Amino acid sequence: MDSYRPPRGTPIDELDTPSLLVDLDAVENNFDAVAETYRDTVCKMRAHTKNTKSPLLAHMQIRAGGTVGGVCTAKVSETEVMVEGGVNDILIANQVVARDKIARLCVLAAQGDMKVCVDNPRNVRDLSEIAVDHGVTIGVLIEVDTSMGRGGVRSAEDGVELAKLAESLPGVDFRGVMSHQSLGEYVDRETRFLISRKDIQVCLDVKVAIEAAGIPVEVVSSGETHSYDVAAQMPGVTEVEGGTYGLMGTRYDYLEEFQIANKVLGTVISTPRPGVAIGDVGARALSVMGDDMPSVEAMPGVTVERILDEHIVLRTDGTTPLEVGDKFILLPWYQDLLVDRWDHYIAVRNGVVEQVLDIPGRGCTQ
Repeated sequence: MDSYRPPRGTPIDELDTPSLLVDLDAVENNFDAVAETYRDTVCKMRAHTKNTKSPLLAHMQIRAGGTVGGVCTAKVSETEVMVEGGVNDILIANQVVARDKIARLCVLAAQGDMKVCVDNPRNVRDLSEIAVDHGVTIGVLIEVDTSMGRGGVRSAEDGVELAKLAESLPGVDFRGVMSHQSLGEYVDRETRFLISRKDIQVCLDVKVAIEAAGIPVEVVSSGETHSYDVAAQMPGVTEVEGGTYGLMGTRYDYLEEFQIANKVLGTVISTPRPGVAIGDVGARALSVMGDDMPSVEAMPGVTVERILDEHIVLRTDGTTPLEVGDKFILLPWYQDLLVDRWDHYIAVRNGVVEQVLDIPGRGCTQ
């Protein structure tokens, strides 16, 4: 989006629209909730910054507490942004296989503790060879497929063999195992815990098998926002790769301890017929996944009917009449793709602008 940067103290009602807001009180609530959850546990948070794309927000969580002192990323380019922003303990929760990207990772490994996930012997050998050429060591964690059906070893036996290979090679340091999970839709708390425990246990079983082969496992990185509290109660899990919790979206509104912090401010520009209003926020400023539309904050009876490239169609049942010039705030269903559309957050507190936070991780696809 554009480079509009309002001065501190500007009231929300006077902001140009559309604007991406971040509610600082909500962010601090979310970071404090994580710090409290992991205050007295072995398990800690390793916040996934593909969701916030901001080293400043990463540092806020680290300062709040409850973390490993580092973060997750999804790409080498995201890792470069975090290192440039002063974060030097990073796990790329994905495979890095292209030789040029491995070389970039090696440059970063000379500046901090860099770890990457593996599930293929050839990739481990390439990491070893290129790391030796650069005179660095890269940590490796074996990804275990638990429920996603994408990357990751499919058996404990494969995990053991890969750990043995990593242990035998120079330039790589076998650190442990990791896994992603997914919860397709809301379930009750008891079912959420049952599903999450079952998924995470698959990863723990690979850990046990590797240790039975005589190889120590330092790190078990597992759990997500939906299972952040489950993982903390499972012996053996050392860190959780939560990301969504920081800014939140309505898809996780059953986690009432977290608040939605990222919001899009818009203005009604037309009321073509009764019950319908057109806003100046379109797909270029939002993220929509399938039929999962954003919600309208604090406007009873107002819903999102349709999103076009530059506009949004709002429907009201009359409970909250909308007039041309009225401001409205949209709450995302999921924030990751939304944040990627913007250059910065307008950070607000108590209805006014407190600061503007750049989003240097935007567009990091490589």
